[in-house]
Amino acid sequence: MSVLVDDIGSFPLPAGISREAFSKAYQLARDTIINGGDVRKDAFLVKNFCEVTLNSFRKKVITGLDVVNYPQQYEGRRQVSDLLHRAMDKGSFVVEERQAVLPEVHLINAEAKALSEEFGKKILLRVSIFGPLELYLKEIGTTPYEDVLESFAETIQRVAKNTILNSKYIETKVVSIDEPSFGFMDISAEKDLMCEVLEKAFDFHGAVKQIHLHSASRLPDLLEIDNIDVVSFEYAASPQNIKSISRKMLEDADKQIRVGISRTDIDAIMAELHDRGIEKPTAEQLVEDEKTIRKRYATAKEKFGERMTFTGPDCGLGGWPSQEAAQLLLKRTVEAVKKRE
Repeated sequence: MSVLVDDIGSFPLPAGISREAFSKAYQLARDTIINGGDVRKDAFLVKNFCEVTLNSFRKKVITGLDVVNYPQQYEGRRQVSDLLHRAMDKGSFVVEERQAVLPEVHLINAEAKALSEEFGKKILLRVSIFGPLELYLKEIGTTPYEDVLESFAETIQRVAKNTILNSKYIETKVVSIDEPSFGFMDISAEKDLMCEVLEKAFDFHGAVKQIHLHSASRLPDLLEIDNIDVVSFEYAASPQNIKSISRKMLEDADKQIRVGISRTDIDAIMAELHDRGIEKPTAEQLVEDEKTIRKRYATAKEKFGERMTFTGPDCGLGGWPSQEAAQLLLKRTVEAVKKRE
């Protein structure tokens, strides 16, 4: 079985579009969609949201990714926490279903026919959403309140359900709930409660269900969650993570795995280049060579065998200095895997 190459999500904004303009457009686009409007009919939104999102998505598709995450260019946690704050203002921790939307997914779906015809294939989409534990840490803290945790899980489940697409032009292949703090900074709760919360968040159908972690230290705990199909962790920048789980553990739990095989930790990469006297690195200097990426892929594939069904970069590319550099990393990762196979 071929391993599918996907990406974690975030992507740099194009040159000439400020973070402030995009954020303003994103918030307006979200409200327009919630209220039943068409974001493609507003000149400000067309320039600062629609064209930015669609052109960034095209740049990712061109790299050859099998499954392409929408370009996550608005602050990931705020995608849901903005909505949570509105619910909290009304005395609830659960976002209304009609408001549980990701504007990027809505827009890509609206343009799915044109995108499918442009690239000559059905678009396989990946959707990333920051998870209930991550949002709880940010909004509430480490003290566990079971009812609030369950409400956060219900909100994530609603957002996920609203991103499941399946037409002749586009299919949501993967929904990933991202829990980057899990294993680094955790809520002070028993494992059973954490599993119950994630079980509820993943209670939807119609796509492969991934959970993405930065640390694999507590990954074995997640193997007990029935609703998770694929566990995912960073390997390129954190090689010790691969020691946390074995093929037998995956087989016993009937889980698959996604392993990150190319580095995306841009600050560390820039620091290493600076130490070598490279002050203004090119895209070629920032991105690892194909041989290095291929070697990691081979190591992971040898360890996990058929249980390894997804691979790609470690994490998102939102902090990278240009779209061109980010695009090169995606392209080189794809080539490293495809040539190997």
